[in-house]
Amino acid sequence: MTTATRSPLDTAKDPFALSHLDVLEAESVHIFREVAGEFERPVILFSGGKDSIVMLHLARKAFWPAPVPFPLLHVDTGHNFPEVIAYRDRVVAQHSMRLHVASVQDFIDDGRLRERPDGTRNPLQTVPLLDAIESHTFDAVFGGGRRDEEKARAKERVFSLRDEFGAWDPRRQRPELWSLYNGRHAPGEHVRVFPLSNWTELDVWQYIERESIELPQIYFAHERDLFARDGMWLTAGAWGGPKDGESLQRRLIRYRTVGDMSCTGAVDSDAATVADVIAEIAASRLTERGATRADDKLSEAAMEDRKREGYF
Repeated sequence: MTTATRSPLDTAKDPFALSHLDVLEAESVHIFREVAGEFERPVILFSGGKDSIVMLHLARKAFWPAPVPFPLLHVDTGHNFPEVIAYRDRVVAQHSMRLHVASVQDFIDDGRLRERPDGTRNPLQTVPLLDAIESHTFDAVFGGGRRDEEKARAKERVFSLRDEFGAWDPRRQRPELWSLYNGRHAPGEHVRVFPLSNWTELDVWQYIERESIELPQIYFAHERDLFARDGMWLTAGAWGGPKDGESLQRRLIRYRTVGDMSCTGAVDSDAATVADVIAEIAASRLTERGATRADDKLSEAAMEDRKREGYF
């Protein structure tokens, strides 16, 4: 195509062209509004991690100036980072949100779940999650999963149909051509919805920078006492670490992702600002989960097996 015949939309200087963040934001806002119009009882999973924080920010944009018409749900393992729980509670109060908490500890206390020998509770989240969905009759559940995180999540649709047991069957997932989403489901079934499906970790951080979104300080460089296990730096805690022979070291680190303390590893980093983190991620060749989540390393199909059981 010559310069004379090129459309203004084909040029990088087009003043009306959307940035890639604008396109991602518009898609996510559209998904939130589609769910609001199609489902009766949606809920947003909110842990205080960066993806759920961005997801809530997008939901607030989708319905502004009205309040977000959905409650929040957190599956609390009991081994969460205190900084993240404090952030969660502060945001809920700040925006006058309704928060439901499904506690793994409650299920352990009444015998419905048993502690794992390795101390990690992330795999124990499935039963409390499904119980909360059933007891509150939620028919759409927003999650912050992204396709770049892990190969099982790369298979997900934006609208992910789950059967009456909460299980994911890849053969039942529907095509989503032209951003048309099919939320039909039988009684007892529900749909998991992923507004950040097409975002990458770098997109999330660039959006955080653009929107000046506050995050828990755990995402930025700080000193912490850690011990080494299975090639990861883990935080000491009542969950079972360190064990004999595992010595604590004071290190300058940050967290790329946040989950149960027993399986979420820190990375050595001096990135103290959002701009520093963006530069660090841009140079990384490892996904955040691949680098820092021990629960995804239990087997080659660990995440997919959990998804089939009802996890995200």
